[in-house]
Amino acid sequence: MVAFFRDFLADTWSFIRDIWHFSLFTFGGVEFTVKTVAVILLAVWALFFTSRKFAKILSDGALAHREVDSGVRYSLAALFRYIYLAIGLIAIVQTMGVNLTALSAILGFLSVGIGFGLQNVTNNLVSGIIIMVERPIKIGDRVEVGNLTGIVQKIAIRATTIVTNDNLAIIVPNSEFISSKVINWSHVGKAVWFKISVSADRNDDPGRITNVLLGVANEHPGVCKDPAPSVSFDKFSENALEFSLLVATETYLNRPGQLRSELNYAIYEAFRKNNIEIPYPKQEIHIKTSGR
Repeated sequence: MVAFFRDFLADTWSFIRDIWHFSLFTFGGVEFTVKTVAVILLAVWALFFTSRKFAKILSDGALAHREVDSGVRYSLAALFRYIYLAIGLIAIVQTMGVNLTALSAILGFLSVGIGFGLQNVTNNLVSGIIIMVERPIKIGDRVEVGNLTGIVQKIAIRATTIVTNDNLAIIVPNSEFISSKVINWSHVGKAVWFKISVSADRNDDPGRITNVLLGVANEHPGVCKDPAPSVSFDKFSENALEFSLLVATETYLNRPGQLRSELNYAIYEAFRKNNIEIPYPKQEIHIKTSGR
């Protein structure tokens, strides 16, 4: 019985060893066995794993203790990761003894197909590098590109993730930010400005209306005190005095509709308490009778 198990284990180990050293193919002068492929896959996995860890340490550790903007930290960490991956992949190929001349010949042969079939991918990759270097948009910015408006959540090498007001994550190719017109509401600061249009009766005092509107804005917790809200007296219309309340916010970036709604409710209540009338369209009809 002992001899049977000893022979069984020996045969099993011999079978595993034969599979482990089984030749799959030859490339670049190197014979790729099951062992070789397994080692390469393990090395590539370790490369990607360590690249994420090092990028996170760089972003949240080394650069976090310096006065560096979060968007800059993320961009630098991403660029470091891609450079690290490129160098690591080249090192793995060279360590395995693959002839880079053969590899370059194959890449050259495929370059024509890549040029035609992956034009959009290449365009997005180059655009991603431009975004990370020039930084026209940053994480946390409120942007408008095409018909899409939202907060930039993530900037990757190929695409950028934008979260809309409806809390939907939209993946936008990076080339859209280079080739299209982009409105960045947060480019000069974190606060985003909103305008609330308000009408009042022509017989009311413009100064009193201005004070009431500023009081409403200053009492709202979501409105920034610096920069402070302001009111502009826009024009005299046929039936009303037209004003614009300008407010800045950092907390309602992805909820502009809610901010406008809350301010409109507060303005209506303040007008009611101060006996300020909200005008409605009026028409005066004069009837002339013939003097018979």
